[in-house]
Amino acid sequence: MRESLPSSGPKVRQAPSTPEPQFFSAAPEIAKAAAEWLQALAHERRASRHTLDGYARDAATFLAFLTEHLGDRPDRAALVALEPVDIRAFLARRRDDGLESRSLLRALAAIRNFMRYLEKRGLARTDVFGAVRAPKRPHSLPKALTVAAARDLIDPDSRAGESREPWVLARDAAVMALLYGAGLRISEALSIEHAMAPIGAQDRVTILGKGGKTRTVPVIEPVRRAIESYLALCPYSLAGGPLFVGARGGPLSPRIVQLAVARLRGALGLPDSATPHALRHSFATHLLGRGGDLRTIQELLGHASLSTTQIYTSVDSQRLLAAFQSAHPRAD
Repeated sequence: MRESLPSSGPKVRQAPSTPEPQFFSAAPEIAKAAAEWLQALAHERRASRHTLDGYARDAATFLAFLTEHLGDRPDRAALVALEPVDIRAFLARRRDDGLESRSLLRALAAIRNFMRYLEKRGLARTDVFGAVRAPKRPHSLPKALTVAAARDLIDPDSRAGESREPWVLARDAAVMALLYGAGLRISEALSIEHAMAPIGAQDRVTILGKGGKTRTVPVIEPVRRAIESYLALCPYSLAGGPLFVGARGGPLSPRIVQLAVARLRGALGLPDSATPHALRHSFATHLLGRGGDLRTIQELLGHASLSTTQIYTSVDSQRLLAAFQSAHPRAD
């Protein structure tokens, strides 16, 4: 049975990672600078394609708004003359478009970055942002799975009733085992080359993480066995290519793994929060709950800042409190 992605709705214009100046609704010098800004992010900052696409869309949306808001394509004079009220009007419009605080924060960060680039070239000023109150960051904690639920997700026997080839089920189980057993992001797991596969006595793997940074993480024996089971069944020659491939032998799409987890989620009665990324959250939370050192977990996850990792202390505290309230005879 061939794998397939669900059909999408209406086509939405996608921002290429390095769009041409005409992608931006602005005076020629501003549009040209916008394209150069993205090139700089790609080559000097080594931003990911996902980041570049998001920043390109945010900058294009901002310039299109200014074109409508100011009555003409923004040029240097218009950007230098911007006031805080103009930035607030943009944020209000995006809020009306349905953007939530998290997306608004990302858009504001992208526009600030863009305007700083322009300011260095004498094409804008950024002091107007100092008088703009950023949207409040939503306080949300990663939703970790229980140990039992995580084990069920990565167990290939949980999908025994599906009409899919055994090697596909073994492949998905191996990917999910890496997410939960090594704390990888899905993009990191799918970036592993076959030649670097952690199998046999090879008990660690080096991956390319966010920001182009590499890190080496240990891979426990059950995860290595899951990968070996997949390799034993895979019908394709993987030499010189990625470790995980799709039904036709090409690179495996993250969406295929997401759909596999969604099917399992329904079969196992798990909540919508049970996603591939939740397995990474579960890795950190369960490791911390077993006495893992926060600094070590930071290194395993590839977090640039310890403050990012510290959120798991709140997750684990909440889990312990919930267990106390459900089990202690005087919890009420």
